[in-house]
Amino acid sequence: MAAGSFRRSIASQLSKVLDLPPENLIKSISAVPVSKKRHVADFQLSIASVIENSSSNCLAQDLHLQAQQLVERLKCDSVVSEISAGPGTVNFTINRELLAKTVLQQVWKDGSEYGVKSELFSTVPRQKAVIEFSSPNIAKKFHIGHLRSTIVGNFIANLKVALGHEVVRINYLGDWGMQFGLLGVGFQSFGSKEKLKSSPLQHLFEVYVQINKAAEDENTKKLAKDFFRKLEEHDEQTLSIWKLFRDLSIEEYIRIYKRLGVHFDEYSGESFYQEKAQEVLKMLEDKGLLQKTIKGTGIVDLSEKKDLSTVSTVMRSDGTSLYITRDLAAAIDRMNKHSWDTMIYVTDKSQSNHFQHLFQILKLMGYDWAERCQHVSFGLVQGMKTRRGEVIFLEDVLNEVRSRMLENMTSTKTTKEVQDPVETAEKVGLAALIIQDFRGLLSSDYQFSWDRALQSRGDTGVFLQYTHARLHSLEQMHGNAELTDVNVACLQEPDAISVLQHLLRYDEVLYRSSQDLQPKHIVSYLLTLSHLAAVAHKTLPVKGSTPDVAQARLCLFQAARLVLANGMKLLGITPITQMLKTPSALGSLCSPSYQLQKSRCCMAICRGQGCHNHFLRAFGGTSTWNFP
Repeated sequence: MAAGSFRRSIASQLSKVLDLPPENLIKSISAVPVSKKRHVADFQLSIASVIENSSSNCLAQDLHLQAQQLVERLKCDSVVSEISAGPGTVNFTINRELLAKTVLQQVWKDGSEYGVKSELFSTVPRQKAVIEFSSPNIAKKFHIGHLRSTIVGNFIANLKVALGHEVVRINYLGDWGMQFGLLGVGFQSFGSKEKLKSSPLQHLFEVYVQINKAAEDENTKKLAKDFFRKLEEHDEQTLSIWKLFRDLSIEEYIRIYKRLGVHFDEYSGESFYQEKAQEVLKMLEDKGLLQKTIKGTGIVDLSEKKDLSTVSTVMRSDGTSLYITRDLAAAIDRMNKHSWDTMIYVTDKSQSNHFQHLFQILKLMGYDWAERCQHVSFGLVQGMKTRRGEVIFLEDVLNEVRSRMLENMTSTKTTKEVQDPVETAEKVGLAALIIQDFRGLLSSDYQFSWDRALQSRGDTGVFLQYTHARLHSLEQMHGNAELTDVNVACLQEPDAISVLQHLLRYDEVLYRSSQDLQPKHIVSYLLTLSHLAAVAHKTLPVKGSTPDVAQARLCLFQAARLVLANGMKLLGITPITQMLKTPSALGSLCSPSYQLQKSRCCMAICRGQGCHNHFLRAFGGTSTWNFP
């Protein structure tokens, strides 16, 4: 890793002066973020971190004075060309030609593994991780809330795989419970097998809405209870209805996951554990943990003083299992099956209390590995509606973002043509959704904005995709650069150095995300990289430059594109290589299947009667694709 060789060189010199092992200093030496306002060094050492590691330094001393004193004891060499003191830091500037040569060589050598081979990860043991995410309820339509769980879980899985861990991706379906009693009764009253086969998720949702209107009716309650009891007793006819619901729903889910670029190693569900849940209840009873209330429900006392101030209900009065009981059974089964090192649950933060109880009960049962279970929670998305203002379901959102991106793309004056505009619109639209979602802390609620998400300028997924496509186009136009031919002396302009400095930081960003499982660090890094590349593209032209300069700049842009693509893939974004299209391709976009609403304008253009301005007026907007 480029940054690693520089850190080791700096640590080696520091270790001699500070009388500390170099490995103790490596993580205290960090790459300096690029600044638009001023020249910055490449690495810095925090004096405070050295004091923590060394008893020979006095905490009372002024940190800046200590930094100055340390600088006086250090010398520049073939690697470090400048050493200076900052407020509590020692700053190191790398020899500029060596910086360019080392960074570019490392990116080319490591390719998709650039950043993950860093010594920052050398002490991190390779583990087996089970990640449970998405987990929709079959009794309800695939809600937009599941988008967050799906893309967050996918990001965590991608990151862990990239870092060399073994990952098992589990989709734990909500396919059991009293709601199926209600749904079964509802289907018997309002269901249609034809509608179920043609649109299973939509039809089950409609049935569920219908029966819910009568959910408080005592007769409906009794029928629902009877239906679920038959399920638990394995009644053949009842099970066949349930199995039909489940199988058709999974088929529909797989189709939607394919659009999202997400896959699972295992489709599990609460139904798998309804028998094992009874075994868990027996274990709880044998360990003296199961208590019964006056009403006959089973509880576990989680209070420190054992005064029942905090309890978790694990059994209904009729002896049937609950959601948490089945979760207990699933956790135990997964350890037996996968022998995992860590298990991560990705759900919204409203379930935080549930997982606290789950982990506590597992510990009380004697499972020490419960400490290696983790709940990654996320906040709610607010304000996400379609143009029709309807309740949002995931597929509605995917269709909406694709439709809006198609409109933006078709309103662009360009001579470039995309082979598959619909697929391109889907990928760009999904990038827009993911970047808006990942920009902040996962635990925070956020207000969704279509206009903000789909902006072509600024910190958006659209901008990332555009940058990648433009850099790819540059390579197509001028050919791939050969690293052996690069004269790094041609990459000394400030904008070239800024890109190189930023590429240097990639391993630290990956390390930070690996520690807290927050995608925002990678998102911020990629957005900055895209902005730096856009500026460099303006100020460092390839076309018209001398061969040496053109080749060096092309190599720089290729390195930027490779790292950009690597980071986007970790986030779950498929980088595109073409962005724009000509009106000549509009014919295919105007079919009803692509759900464009402005049909009269589209037809006019398809017949050769329209013009660019007329098209923009009809779509109620202006072209947002005027990139430099």
